[in-house]
Amino acid sequence: MNLGPREIVVLLIVVLILFGAKRLPDSARSLGRSMRIFKSEMKEMKADDGAIEENDKTDK
Repeated sequence: MNLGPREIVVLLIVVLILFGAKRLPDSARSLGRSMRIFKSEMKEMKADDGAIEENDKTDK
């Protein structure tokens, strides 16, 4: 049994419809929250790095 790309896509769509339709909105919402948290943490890390670099420049 050889599955081509079309068969795999059709199979994935069927699985998504059967099993993931109810969980899809919750998963998307969770992914959005996670991305927001990740972005805010990255901004915070950059701000901390900037403060450390400024502090190093003033110490010299």
